[in-house]
Amino acid sequence: MMALDFFMMALLRPFRQFTKLRRFRPNGKAQNDLFPHAVEQTEPQKHGICAQLEIDGRQVENYQRKQPICVEDETIYAKYDGIVTFRGDHRRSGASIGRAELTQKKLKIKWSVNTGKLAKGYGKGFWTGSGWTGQPLIVHWTEEQKMRMNLYEEKKEKKDLWEVIYATMDGNVYFLDLDDGSATRDVLKVGLPFKGAGALHPSLPILHLGPGDSGAGEGEYARAYLYRLEDCEKLLEYGGQDPFSIRQFCGFDSSPLFFNDYIFEPSENGIIYSFKLNTYIGESGKLEIAPDEFVKLRYTTARSSEQSYWLGMEDSPVMWKNYLYIADNGGTMLCVDVNTMNIVWTQDVADDTNGSAVLSIENEHPYLYIGTSLHWTPSKRLRLGDCPIFKLDAITGEYVWIRSYFCSTIAGISGGIQATAVLGKEEIEDIVVFPVARTPSVRNGLLVALDKKTGREVWRYRMKAYTWSSPVAVYDESGKAYILQGDSVGTLHLLDGRTGKLLHKIELGANIEASPAVVDHTLVVGTRGMKIFGIQLE
Repeated sequence: MMALDFFMMALLRPFRQFTKLRRFRPNGKAQNDLFPHAVEQTEPQKHGICAQLEIDGRQVENYQRKQPICVEDETIYAKYDGIVTFRGDHRRSGASIGRAELTQKKLKIKWSVNTGKLAKGYGKGFWTGSGWTGQPLIVHWTEEQKMRMNLYEEKKEKKDLWEVIYATMDGNVYFLDLDDGSATRDVLKVGLPFKGAGALHPSLPILHLGPGDSGAGEGEYARAYLYRLEDCEKLLEYGGQDPFSIRQFCGFDSSPLFFNDYIFEPSENGIIYSFKLNTYIGESGKLEIAPDEFVKLRYTTARSSEQSYWLGMEDSPVMWKNYLYIADNGGTMLCVDVNTMNIVWTQDVADDTNGSAVLSIENEHPYLYIGTSLHWTPSKRLRLGDCPIFKLDAITGEYVWIRSYFCSTIAGISGGIQATAVLGKEEIEDIVVFPVARTPSVRNGLLVALDKKTGREVWRYRMKAYTWSSPVAVYDESGKAYILQGDSVGTLHLLDGRTGKLLHKIELGANIEASPAVVDHTLVVGTRGMKIFGIQLE
């Protein structure tokens, strides 16, 4: 089948556009409006949206959050140094912090750590190493926080400890020293496959973990967890075999957000969960929670079913003011008012959306960038089709532009966009960078830089192997940008962010399906080859 796809794409090339660009003239008055609202094309009823709410186990018609949330534009998400959620913050604006002076413009393996595998809960085979999205969390604890944790004594005494927290598909969470990869505390063994990145509370030592699938044992169904990082004790589990869910399958690939002591976590079972943690210090002197105000929003669309255009969300939400933006497996983008849990607008984004949206404020106006994989929409026989990248107006949900690429796909290993974009800053603040899988042939891929304003292609980097891994941008003191991109055969590419020119590459030996995170000169990423690497940016 792969050979046939390659032949057909080559045959079609002289007769078909492999990339298209459409620009739109908004019908709404979004430039003058302050708050999200629907216009004719984004009315939820236009897409057949039917929503229900459950509050503390009881279905209700209406809801008002006890402590309203408003995320101001200048809000800094994390209260301590670190990469505490997938792509860093509530805008998914990037998975790197600090500055990297790349005088040699080369990559070097600094350290590696072995991980393992876990039997799948269905069929045969194993989950191995680090998979999609698989981003590590990296945090610089304060001295006071370190003293309260179950870190090894020598790590407590280390003056400048950056701890890598990596949940992997072998069901374990690894705690590593960013400097040398040595263990900072005992491995946390949970026993369910972690595909998503997990998340840290932005001001408290609480870790959220979300398995992407069930395990092989009886009762090993997927559910979400909260752990206290003082001693790695479990505080809560929720979401497993939820009777409020319409979809049977459940997974928690999404990396949640925390605001005002509330958590927001979309699930692949078709529910957006929210509840208040009510954190306090218990009699033992340790952090405790007393969760309440459990809110669940579920919905159906005109085309969703158990067979196609599935409900459920694998991407991670973004937040602006009191609005949460999330796309689903069925090609629907939703804007939700988190203070009422009402769906404000919806937009058709065509297909299964696995990469997360990124939120960009341009001339004081919010926009969303997101791409979709090729799952529901390819031709039935040849599995070929156009895969779109969207710029959406976050106020109305209207299309600003759509750039599409002609891709191939294979069941279980989708083509198109499986990754989250780099939103350019500093010298590349005018571009957004997306990887496109399985184009121009089934084995290949592209990394494309698109002009934010017009959707015009600024540069493209041709990749011999496709990728699901999200790119990451790093910057030096002058604002010079570099892009790092892993691929499906284990190559890590270092590119000039302005031109897309290849500067260096190294081989890590196995599929880099996971997405990296970077602190200063050190990149951390796991592979399906059951290794976590620390890479020096030289």
